[in-house]
Amino acid sequence: MTKAVIEKELAYSKEEKCLNVAMVRHDFPILNQKINQHPLVYLDNAATTQKPNTVLEAMSHYYHWDNANIHRGVHTLSVRATESFEAAREQVKQFINAEYTHEIIFTRGATESINLIAQTFARSELKAGDEIIISAMEHHSNIVPWQLVCEQVGAKLKVIPITDLGELDITAYMELFTEKTKIVSVAHVSNAIGTINPVAKIVEIAHQHNVPVLLDGAQAAPHMQIDVQKLDCDFYVFSSHKMYGPTGIGVLYGKTKWLDRLPPYEGGGDMIAEVSFEKTSYNKLPHKFEAGTPNIAGVIGLGAAIDYLNRLTMAAVSRYEDKLLQYATESLTAIEGLRIIGRAQQKAAVISFVIDDIHPHDIGTVLDHEGIAIRAGHHCAMPLMTRFNIAATARASFGIYNTLEEIDALVAALLRLKRLFN
Repeated sequence: MTKAVIEKELAYSKEEKCLNVAMVRHDFPILNQKINQHPLVYLDNAATTQKPNTVLEAMSHYYHWDNANIHRGVHTLSVRATESFEAAREQVKQFINAEYTHEIIFTRGATESINLIAQTFARSELKAGDEIIISAMEHHSNIVPWQLVCEQVGAKLKVIPITDLGELDITAYMELFTEKTKIVSVAHVSNAIGTINPVAKIVEIAHQHNVPVLLDGAQAAPHMQIDVQKLDCDFYVFSSHKMYGPTGIGVLYGKTKWLDRLPPYEGGGDMIAEVSFEKTSYNKLPHKFEAGTPNIAGVIGLGAAIDYLNRLTMAAVSRYEDKLLQYATESLTAIEGLRIIGRAQQKAAVISFVIDDIHPHDIGTVLDHEGIAIRAGHHCAMPLMTRFNIAATARASFGIYNTLEEIDALVAALLRLKRLFN
């Protein structure tokens, strides 16, 4: 499909609202700069996204006018801070269509959310010989927490294999279940190759065995509408900074029945209901899992990021990014010697690639000289690299402010790079 055709498809119509990328770019001041005398082309969105003015202003407003601790003060600043904090919790609840607001737990990010479930699950649900299912495309944050749990309790990790296209082998997944299987934890979208996994089917199969499922939505939440009730997952985790919000804040969604059943993760602060030297009782949800003073400004910034995405609508975001992915895939495939790693039928706007005889780190360094920011390395998914018999890839990942012209700039820079190395 040509650039002109894609641009026509992206035009506004009465029937289907489309994202206006020119207006979006105006909201991100960081994009208006030069790197090495070239306009910045930021294609490292799977690592972290840039932040719109509304997010920056929301956090600045909190520190300028409302800075106080929450849930414990009766003065005006504390009341205002608490109201903003809890309003963001309600925004998250609506964003992922959770049934109850108390099912939204604020953490430092998706990694802490997975560790929270792994550790509390280990204390209350696992014993020696039990089995945990993950997949071969997980990033390290959805591998290592479960390995730690296996070492602690003597459980066993089982891995869903993937095909040469980078898709989960669902038949093999079904065969992994035994009476010892206790939990499944898989990515909704692969950070390294962009595969969108059939998570509703994965949950359905696990529930046929009465096994709960954790979905790692760090790479899905910025790109598509999430409906945890429709997915019927037991836990869903994601990070703010990958969806245009601040760093250091994330979300753990859990069904009430599981959050009530699992023990606290950390002690202190709001997770306490009553303490004596003989016994402590714990607070109700969601505070039971939120020890200590939280990242208040981060939560407020996350709420502003959700507001921003809601104004664009997630349907428009998905449609626009699909076009970017389609155009980038066709453009990059035309480069001789370039091989895309991961060709799943369902993909988010992430393209990992290798070029004959050029190391990905060299690709990333040369592109930076032209103002183009991509990621090079194993993407915290070393087992996945091993599966494809490579050490690393170059990765271009797209967001709501990227343009077809930036993809043209990437392709032109790669062609110059090939001439340089030849």
